[in-house]
Amino acid sequence: MNNNFLTNILPAEGGLEAAGTGKYNVVMAILGMLTLVGVGAGVHSLWVGHEHTFGVSRGVPWGMLIAAYVFFVVTSTGLCIVSSVGHVFGIKNFNPIAKRAVFLSIATIVAGFLVIAFEIENSWRMPVGNVIGANPTSNIWWMGTLYGAYLFFMLIEFVMLQKNLHKTATAFGLAGLLTGVAAHSNLGAVFGLLNGREFWHGPYMPIYFITSAAMSGCVAIIFFTYIAYKFNGWKMNDDMKKAMESVAKMGALMMAIIIFFTCWKMITGVTGQPPGKYEAMQTLLTGTYSMNFWGGEVVLGMIFPLLLILAVRGRNMHVLFIASLAGMIGIFFMRYDLVIVGQLVPAYHGMGLVDYPELLTYVPSLHENLVVVGGIAFCALLFVMGEKLFRGHLTENH
Repeated sequence: MNNNFLTNILPAEGGLEAAGTGKYNVVMAILGMLTLVGVGAGVHSLWVGHEHTFGVSRGVPWGMLIAAYVFFVVTSTGLCIVSSVGHVFGIKNFNPIAKRAVFLSIATIVAGFLVIAFEIENSWRMPVGNVIGANPTSNIWWMGTLYGAYLFFMLIEFVMLQKNLHKTATAFGLAGLLTGVAAHSNLGAVFGLLNGREFWHGPYMPIYFITSAAMSGCVAIIFFTYIAYKFNGWKMNDDMKKAMESVAKMGALMMAIIIFFTCWKMITGVTGQPPGKYEAMQTLLTGTYSMNFWGGEVVLGMIFPLLLILAVRGRNMHVLFIASLAGMIGIFFMRYDLVIVGQLVPAYHGMGLVDYPELLTYVPSLHENLVVVGGIAFCALLFVMGEKLFRGHLTENH
């Protein structure tokens, strides 16, 4: 029974025989070592205590690992949205990238779970507490529950796609999309419902998270598809080129919408100088994080990739890759700034307390950086393994 199952979900040819080549062995070894280094740093932090190894504090309790977690799960939801456009909603141009997008959505959320596991000091209690200590009034509980269901649906969808059971895959894909969107909007609510943090508070966050997820998914699938074809030494056929063009145009639209969101976020943050929010906005616009914002978020994350996509109309694969690479870097800055800057204005700001800073500070520690590197390496490792195990997720001949 197990042999028949494997025969059904693995490709009939190509697959594993190339996995022993020197090129793949070297890449897998490097990524595996980086993953182990990150896991080792995380385990050491759990052993000796976060207060000794992490840069977070009572004033800034969420650090680099939360930002990386948000980056991974946003990308995962975006990849789910992109894959659903093809095999759930029937837009044929998106079909060639569907399998890879579904697999990458699984890889990125698993990487996110790895990172968040080391941020939670008693991470082994999380799955047990989620069941026996269920609290439907908690956004954090809903986040864990919905993302768990989302991962389950995506795994089943991927297996069904490999078995060419497209009707079943479509049903589970729709279930994954609905739970993913619900989980992701709930993640936005985790921030937006914190009325003690003016930078986050409001109905803006859930909507922003969904839109930015779609942008992240478009950027990620272009980035990984280009790398996969180069790594395997393949040439894209016309169907795949059309798929990449369609994804690029969808990504450009999402970037334009995010630019619109960002402009109004800045305007509402400085108009009337709202207490707490204004100081955080100034930190982004002209303060300590201005380089992150203007160079990372605005230029790399939005303006540069948008202009490149528009310049080539989504038809030059090399230019699209450069745009996607810049976009991936810029999107990480977006997640980092969102998480960190929202905590820098203390609750006692404006009270004139003696010897208390007007703004808090945060610098990620070596352990935090290593865990994030390990999470990125683990995601890349799953990507490379998926390319070989599933023969590049082919839906066309090469």
